[in-house]
Amino acid sequence: MFKSIVWATDGSEYAENAFALVQELAKQGGAKVTIVHVVERVEGIGGTGPSRRVDEGALQHHFRERTDQLKAEGIDATLRISGDVGVRPAHEVVKVAEEEKADLIVAGSRGHSPIGGLLLGSVTNRLLHVAPCPVLVVPSRAASG
Repeated sequence: MFKSIVWATDGSEYAENAFALVQELAKQGGAKVTIVHVVERVEGIGGTGPSRRVDEGALQHHFRERTDQLKAEGIDATLRISGDVGVRPAHEVVKVAEEEKADLIVAGSRGHSPIGGLLLGSVTNRLLHVAPCPVLVVPSRAASG
């Protein structure tokens, strides 16, 4: 089925909803999983600045735990954290997917609040336009249904 899966995550509950599906797909097909987190930074005239999220350190710790969890289940898993990309996280996810020769990218339906998503744009939506492989978008209701 799939040999290499990229899970694009920003740590939001929407992205987390996709984790169980990533696990299941990897177990069924023996796929390698690459967890990709892009540190979105404040960007201005002088370049990029600090992370937009104050909890960035805790998020990265959580992603290391998720990687270890997959490994403990016998899944070949790696974590890729990109930190100097400004406001173009979808393009960084695509870069990693190309490097990993991914045949699937899995992402949540929205990482920001509904209003914030409208104002900031949607990384998942951008992935649908620039990804080199299929993108599986997991809606928030999938976890509760």
